[in-house]
Amino acid sequence: MRNALRLRRASAREEARRTQEAESKRRSEQEAKRRLAGGEPGPAPVSTVARKAPSFAAAPGAAAAVGATAAARPATVEEEEAKRILRRPGMPTKVIVPRPVKGAEQKSRGRLTVANVTGEEEERTRSVAAFRRRVQRLKGHVNETKEKLAREVILPETITIQELANRMSERGVDVIKLLMKQGQMAKITDVIDADTAQLIAEELGHTVKRVAESDVEEGLFDAPDAEESLLPRPPVVTIMGHVDHGKTSLLDAIRHANVVSGEAGGITQHIGAYQIVAPNGAPVTFIDTPGHAAFTAMRARGAKVTDIVVLVVAADDGVMPQTAEAIAHARAAGVPIIVAINKIDKPDAKPERVRSELLQHEVQVETLGGETLEVEVSATKKINLDKLLDLIALQAELLDLKANPARPAEGTVIEARLDKGRGPVATVLVQRGTLKVGDVIVGGSQWGRVRALLDDKGEAAQEAGPSTPVEVLGFSGSPEAGDRVAVVESEARAREITEYRERQKREKAAARGTLARGSLADMMSQLKTAGRKEFPLVIKGDVQGSVEAIIATLEKLNTDEVAARVIHAGVGGITESDITLAEASHAAVIGFNVRAHKEARALAEQAGIEIRYYNIIYNLVDDVKAAMSGLLAPTLREEMLGNAEILEVFNISKVGKVAGCRVTDGTVQRGAHVRLIRDNVVVHEGKLSTLKRFKDEVKEVVAGQECGMAFENYQDMRQGDVIECYNVHEIKRSL
Repeated sequence: MRNALRLRRASAREEARRTQEAESKRRSEQEAKRRLAGGEPGPAPVSTVARKAPSFAAAPGAAAAVGATAAARPATVEEEEAKRILRRPGMPTKVIVPRPVKGAEQKSRGRLTVANVTGEEEERTRSVAAFRRRVQRLKGHVNETKEKLAREVILPETITIQELANRMSERGVDVIKLLMKQGQMAKITDVIDADTAQLIAEELGHTVKRVAESDVEEGLFDAPDAEESLLPRPPVVTIMGHVDHGKTSLLDAIRHANVVSGEAGGITQHIGAYQIVAPNGAPVTFIDTPGHAAFTAMRARGAKVTDIVVLVVAADDGVMPQTAEAIAHARAAGVPIIVAINKIDKPDAKPERVRSELLQHEVQVETLGGETLEVEVSATKKINLDKLLDLIALQAELLDLKANPARPAEGTVIEARLDKGRGPVATVLVQRGTLKVGDVIVGGSQWGRVRALLDDKGEAAQEAGPSTPVEVLGFSGSPEAGDRVAVVESEARAREITEYRERQKREKAAARGTLARGSLADMMSQLKTAGRKEFPLVIKGDVQGSVEAIIATLEKLNTDEVAARVIHAGVGGITESDITLAEASHAAVIGFNVRAHKEARALAEQAGIEIRYYNIIYNLVDDVKAAMSGLLAPTLREEMLGNAEILEVFNISKVGKVAGCRVTDGTVQRGAHVRLIRDNVVVHEGKLSTLKRFKDEVKEVVAGQECGMAFENYQDMRQGDVIECYNVHEIKRSL
């Protein structure tokens, strides 16, 4: 098609050229005829001049070139105007071609090819796209807008405006415009909450999927198991009761061990987990909890992870406060209770008294027509221990305890400590699945890979099944007692979970530290506690549970005037950083069942900081209470001595004013406190500096005698004033 168009254009140009030549020839002939008819000599036609040019040429080659050009291409009128021929005698004919004017159309300089030389010059035409645009402009046609895509936008709890716009594939200015319509002035880097982001996304036609940071924990715990995968598991039994009722001794008798001899002061201050084999050959897991009032949190943890609670009550002591608390924990956990009435071998044992006192707490034993199992035992004489184990096995059979061992393990941290040689050590009770060496585990805000598993006897194990207590080595830090433990598939998932939990912990700590605006009552309570004295402490313990119990006990000692402020509490030995912190905050350092490192001891001696060591919680609490009592302001009590009346006021040089008085009742002592009363109004309180009887200084003056008195830093005494004399006694207060 292009070739046809080119041929058509060439033929049109050739036709125009021929028409032009014919017109030029016709005009030349008419001009010649007119001149011949008039007899006027005129200029020769261009063609004639071109033919005559060689006769004047000195160089025949140039003339031949001009003649050939004239023969090949006849000159036109335009060529006559464009060219001037110079004729000079004896010189060749010179044809001068004018230079192209600047701005005129230039000849296109493309590649020199045969087609360009032989073919006619092609006119440049518009492209198809340009032609279409021109047609659309003429028709007033507007481009059709693309169809808007609706996207599903995932929204976290907070998001920046820029990120929201990117997720919606919208412009940031459009999002800001919507916010401005709602009355919010925002920048593109500002953070908005999920509710606001959802309104904006829905306004722009998108759907929203809300997610939370806590979604990283989704599927970590309590995934359901198929019924056919469940297998029987040993029962978890928690021994609970009041302090010194024989809980650990009873467990020792069952285990054939002697744990109680290793406890300081003969009381349990740790939570322990052990596994034994009952006479019927079935394993049973026991958890021993402290009975001291300070260890409430430990007892609550023991009740949460247990299947059966054995409530130990001494037959010679009856139901005590911690016994009632243990009953409440068992009820809160929804687990059955077996009452073990201990110490029946003592002469003053009264088991019936225990049964009747349990009725006051709504615990009705079988002998009294109830459903609670009970047995009379003696830990020292090992009486009825096999009967107790039979009752535990019976109760476990009724509960039908099952778990799936063929799955990733889940469990609970019973206790945690920092071992100097092994690092963080956590006592974990596996509740579901099987924990193996090499598993990646997460516990609270700590994670790690299991390096070793140790059973309750200290022997290494490769795995631990459901209801098995083991010590786990390999945590990155010491987890908190009560934290749930789970096995995850990779270290990346473990880091993600622990980073989220650590961030939550920091935010909660920051929220507690910030005084938020509250009600008027909150503001008044803050003002009330703002001026109280604080007793700063740095506490280090052997296990997490003991530190927790110490802090909880000390918090109960706080009053409006004085409070124990725990600056730092941790697990492990006392380090140099603990001493440095105590020195900076003027705090006391307390070690519970731990000792200071050598460097820490040297630093403490250099800084003059005393480190107090304890192994019994009673002594620790008593000493802290005594130290806090020393911060209490003493109570001031007045003791009235007597009254005196001013009869005359004397002005003595170098001494000042001296009041001549008569003691009306009681006695007046030098150095005692005095009040000056004028018209039944106290005008001055101070001390008696001078007391004279005649010219002599005396210590006291009795009623009925006259004396001279002078006050410290006060001279405005008048006749008729009454002087009241008294002593002030300070009475030391205690918590």
